[in-house]
Amino acid sequence: MEPQPLPHVFPFRFVESVIRERNEKFEGGEVSAAVTCGQRACAGPEWSSPFLLAEMIAQSALLLEGGDVGIGRTGFLAGLDNFELQRTPEPGECLTIRIDLIATFGLFAKFGGVVTSPRGEVARGEILVRRGAGSS
Repeated sequence: MEPQPLPHVFPFRFVESVIRERNEKFEGGEVSAAVTCGQRACAGPEWSSPFLLAEMIAQSALLLEGGDVGIGRTGFLAGLDNFELQRTPEPGECLTIRIDLIATFGLFAKFGGVVTSPRGEVARGEILVRRGAGSS
């Protein structure tokens, strides 16, 4: 499957494709990501930081919003809340990121995300994003 549009490119594009579309309340959407040796994810101990996984959740939310490149270029990750890293993902793992919209306020949206693999939970937390102009 060809990757859907996002403003992110290698090596900072962490997500690949939508597994399950979100519903009308922006609940239950799922996105896939593969951890490969060439990714920033495997560049060393930096990956043990939850910040790259938070970015993965933010990219997943954007992809579930339709992957609009213009909106993505004007939006940004604005905050983290209750973020927990359970373990470091390993090269070769296939990850699933589940996204649920928690709240919106103007151009800001708060999403809850859980990153899992067949080996179990990798990370979870909430992100605050400023969505780009033109997003709903």
